[in-house]
Amino acid sequence: MAVTFIRNHQYNFIKKQVDIIKDTYKKGTDKQVINAVKDSAYAKMIDLFQDHPGIPTHIFDLSGLATEAEFDLYTADLNAFIQPFPAVTEQQIKKMFPKTKKLKMPDLKAIDLERTTYLSWYDIGTNKKYIVYELNDRLVGIECRFNIFSRKNVCSFCNRHGQVAFISSVTKAKKINNPDYYKAIGNYICFDSTECNHQITSVNYLDSFIKEILQEK
Repeated sequence: MAVTFIRNHQYNFIKKQVDIIKDTYKKGTDKQVINAVKDSAYAKMIDLFQDHPGIPTHIFDLSGLATEAEFDLYTADLNAFIQPFPAVTEQQIKKMFPKTKKLKMPDLKAIDLERTTYLSWYDIGTNKKYIVYELNDRLVGIECRFNIFSRKNVCSFCNRHGQVAFISSVTKAKKINNPDYYKAIGNYICFDSTECNHQITSVNYLDSFIKEILQEK
């Protein structure tokens, strides 16, 4: 059984590097340039896992691949190494949002955990969006207000241009001398979180967004 160590956003990053190589072949570029593109992709893939010594880096060697079918098979085979999003129950989700009495639940059976970086769903009736994310090896949840925009924009999580919603959430920031103080932060993100999960290649912003709301380091 393969050791799972590739997270969803890392898989997306690798797949995009493979797509760049495929496009280079399609353009009829000479072999020297193709090899340079492959070497660059390999270096970027290895860099993704610099904090994980001992991983089988040989699986990122693309030097022997040339045809579109070979590249497609390669990305398909990587699925065996994907580390899925932690399985979560309705009871766990309820504990993340204790102040919400009638919490609308997502369809957990319909979620592809292997292709999930963050879990998210809407409650249209209350105009709220919920996000569950693994932060510092534990699952946390945030509640946001949302507004749908007809004009397309860039998602802050995945950087894809498309249909977005503006979400805002009140942070846990407090001021000792002002009990009424509150701070809300917001951003545009993909309206469709499934599409976002298939496009996201870095969790740097998502991490910082969640941490700021929860006031965690």
